[in-house]
Amino acid sequence: MSSQAADLARCLARDAEAVCRRYLSNGRRQGRYWLVGDLANTPGRSLFVRLTGPESGKGAAGKWTDAATLRDVLDEARSFLSLPRLEPPPDCHRRQPPAPMGSPESARRLFAMAQPISGTIAEAYLRNRGITALHDAPALRFHPCCYYRPDADAPTEIWPALIAAVTDLSGDITGAHRTWLDPTGEDKAPVDTPRRAMGHLLGHGVRFGVVTDVMVAGEGIETVLSVRSVLPNLPMVAALSANHLAALLLPAMLRRLYVVRDNDPAGGFAGATLTERAQAAGIEALTLSPMLGDFNEDLRRLGVHHLRTALRFQLAPEDVPRFLSLTDRPPGSGR
Repeated sequence: MSSQAADLARCLARDAEAVCRRYLSNGRRQGRYWLVGDLANTPGRSLFVRLTGPESGKGAAGKWTDAATLRDVLDEARSFLSLPRLEPPPDCHRRQPPAPMGSPESARRLFAMAQPISGTIAEAYLRNRGITALHDAPALRFHPCCYYRPDADAPTEIWPALIAAVTDLSGDITGAHRTWLDPTGEDKAPVDTPRRAMGHLLGHGVRFGVVTDVMVAGEGIETVLSVRSVLPNLPMVAALSANHLAALLLPAMLRRLYVVRDNDPAGGFAGATLTERAQAAGIEALTLSPMLGDFNEDLRRLGVHHLRTALRFQLAPEDVPRFLSLTDRPPGSGR
């Protein structure tokens, strides 16, 4: 009987979208998923069904997750494995006044509640994007149950998220950036805006390494970490958007700045603006340009060997022996 049930499940999974359209008709397709409120066909977005993928195993078509009950699932799993529940630190039991929504204080609290990314869905997500240079990256953390609200009138959903601390030049947290993730770690969550920032961002960024005299600056976290795959010891900062890259504040001791540009009009304008500002401050500014849309696309589609070769010819000659990695496994890359 169990074999017949398994065969039936595989047949249904092969036509997952048709099944969803018939039995979960109050939902809608978004990318590779069907979104609906729950298995009772309630309108909403808490439950998602994967529409494409292999017949079984990781990422299989027909697999579903209810984001609204994800916290309960995690607690039940820890109980089954005889693991302690994740309790907040003792200080968190003290009543604190609520922080203003979207404020630097709310960003600091969110980052404090998150955990290191090692072994988490966030690490899996980055590795699935070809990024293994995760050494010296305390600015990145993981939150297993991060609130997401599509809009002000929609119910709150719960998704795992990559949390990045946005800091000023002195290292103080001024904001946080959230990337909501698919629980498999294969991609971002199937929501309308899987990336959102909070707090004070202008002039600040997500920092990797300690700046001395040379630094790299780019837009996205994944873009900057892709460059870091072959320049593992060069300090970098992700400004999170083209506008914020153009307005990035530069350290007083900086002597050379590498501006990572994305191949689009906004990226070109932001890179040119930051270059002009750096040069006006007496800082040498050099541009690092990808072959494709951005450096993460280069890393995933062309490979680390190509990326290393391309960047070697864009660096100042004295920085090649100082910063360029000669191996495919930068410090802390692990497996």
